[in-house]
Amino acid sequence: MKRWIGMVAAMAAAGAVATAGASPNVVFFLVDDLGWTDLGCFGSSFYETPNCDRLAREGMRFTSGYAACPVCSPTRASIMTGKYPARLATTDYFGAAQPDAWKRPTKLLPASYLDRLPLEETTLAESLKAGGYATFFAGKWHLGPEGFWPEDQGFDVNKGGCDRGGPYGGKKYFSPYGNPRLEDGPEGEHLPDRLARETVRFIEARRGGPFLAYLSFYSVHTPLMARPDLVAKYKEKKARLGLEAKWGREREREVRLVQEHAIYAGMVEAMDQAVGTVLDALDRLGLATNTAVFFMSDNGGLSTSEGHPTSNLPLRAGKGWLYEGGIREPMLVRWPGVVKPGATCAQAVSSVDFLPTILDLAGRKPAGPVDGMSFLPLLKGGTLDRGAIYWHYPHYGNQGGAPGGAVRLGDWKLIEWYEDGTLELFNLADDPGERNNLVSGNPAKVRELHDLLKAWRVETKARMPTRRE
Repeated sequence: MKRWIGMVAAMAAAGAVATAGASPNVVFFLVDDLGWTDLGCFGSSFYETPNCDRLAREGMRFTSGYAACPVCSPTRASIMTGKYPARLATTDYFGAAQPDAWKRPTKLLPASYLDRLPLEETTLAESLKAGGYATFFAGKWHLGPEGFWPEDQGFDVNKGGCDRGGPYGGKKYFSPYGNPRLEDGPEGEHLPDRLARETVRFIEARRGGPFLAYLSFYSVHTPLMARPDLVAKYKEKKARLGLEAKWGREREREVRLVQEHAIYAGMVEAMDQAVGTVLDALDRLGLATNTAVFFMSDNGGLSTSEGHPTSNLPLRAGKGWLYEGGIREPMLVRWPGVVKPGATCAQAVSSVDFLPTILDLAGRKPAGPVDGMSFLPLLKGGTLDRGAIYWHYPHYGNQGGAPGGAVRLGDWKLIEWYEDGTLELFNLADDPGERNNLVSGNPAKVRELHDLLKAWRVETKARMPTRRE
């Protein structure tokens, strides 16, 4: 595609480095399974997130920030490379069953996928390291087996990143962790706090030069575990507010409709406290004014499976689904002197856009073509012709979602379900909850978006599910 070939030139034209002098530091917070409305600044009245809310007050809140996939590993790969999971063939979480081991009685066999981030890809860390940045990773990696871990992909330091999709060793969210890349702390030490303190320790050591500190929380992924004091706090709050669980349905799955899960609330607040630990350190060290802070989730909140701990309303469904609840994320960016405090941006952007944006603000270019586009102009208060954003999930999610693809262009979103070719068309400006399928009344728009989606799948060589024999 012409857009793919010309992407690097387009990014270079998008804007020069926004600040003079030293290259800005970069702190990137990635939260696991955090839903779009799981922060106070995005509408939650049950979970308490004062530090993330502070980021929103001091920076820009993106109301249409998207993960490139409704599950974790593919989105994580997209952030590292600036490329869509379809192009990399990293379309499912690493560890999911391949077609030859598929046992579920589904209509289709899911597509095969690559279960590691290829070493041949130039990652965000490798690109920044080549520009003189010190690079640090803490938390969940989940991008391949040993030999494909953060230290093999451009990170100088790795604290906790391995092949696991959750904190599944030892006592899980509490020390001893049994993590091959994180030394155990004192008995009962809490993982999100430990990861934040490791991040601060790195920043203190490397504050003399530009750095990338990438804190990728295991929180708020299952297992659902929280500090006892926070669980007690939210049980009391739930009772005081008179909240009760309410349920709807998404196909054969129950979906939570009210945020009132005390353990999950405690996990969210502990994550927020860890964010605050890092932000406070930037202030204490005098680094906040020359540090760009990014905050994102890797997929939508878990609402249809595995404890159904959160609700993504007004969005539909959650993790594992191509509806908005599965892919729209709470996204925040703070960069003092560049981003206007308290700003809100409704422009749709994707996780593939982080790499070109961060390289842009560091005065660097991607090593080769990428799918993403720098949104630096948006951070500076301008506009951006982002074009279409795409999704390809040729798998059956553990949370009830089925194989499908989607495209968003402007306010319009089309979903194609691969089992039977069903199409759904939504106007997200009028119907963010995707309740009104407008296919029958808009044949031209359906044809336009479907043609875009099919051409993009061909161009990216997207792997498709197959009919069962």
